[in-house]
Amino acid sequence: MKNMSNTNDSDEKAIQTLMKELDEKIGKFSSILEKFGLDIITKMGQTNLKVNMLTDKINELHKATIDIKSLIPQLSNVIENQKTLEKEIDLLKSLIANIKLPAPTKTESEIVERDKEATSKKDLILDQLDTLQSDIQTVDDPESIKTELEYIKEQIFEFTGGHRILYEISQIVNRLENANSLLEPFDENKPSIGSIESQIADKITFWKNKLMVKDKKVK
Repeated sequence: MKNMSNTNDSDEKAIQTLMKELDEKIGKFSSILEKFGLDIITKMGQTNLKVNMLTDKINELHKATIDIKSLIPQLSNVIENQKTLEKEIDLLKSLIANIKLPAPTKTESEIVERDKEATSKKDLILDQLDTLQSDIQTVDDPESIKTELEYIKEQIFEFTGGHRILYEISQIVNRLENANSLLEPFDENKPSIGSIESQIADKITFWKNKLMVKDKKVK
């Protein structure tokens, strides 16, 4: 009987020891799981923070891209206006450079020869203007008309040394640079002016009248 009691005590102590060890192991395992879980949560939080920061930067970059795209038309207008201004400044420089002091007295033969050359140059320009008038009615090619006008402008410059006609030709040339057809409005803000073709036709008549002056020189 006594032996049986001792055996029961030993078993109970063994079970208690086992339970204690098991409890300690469960506690350690819980601590490991808790630390592991905290590490995962921390890393997930850091990852989410980085993702949010990256998302913000992407949104900022997208907004900056949109802002830049919205500025492109304005930048193009500035560049076009600058080109136009540069051309007009060059024209003004050429006009100023050709303001001449009274020329020395020439002999009669020199005057006659000069008049012949001037008449020949004037007749050449008038012929070119007639050709241009015909071309704008039969050829809807802004680039081709632009080339003709630039050549006529050079001839008029050599003939006159500087005149308002040169400025007017420059304005039309600038408009032709962005034109796809001569039938487009010359100035969308001023519909009454008419098409590019009609504007050139009107100006040709004006230019011919200016060139047809009695002293063979545009005033």
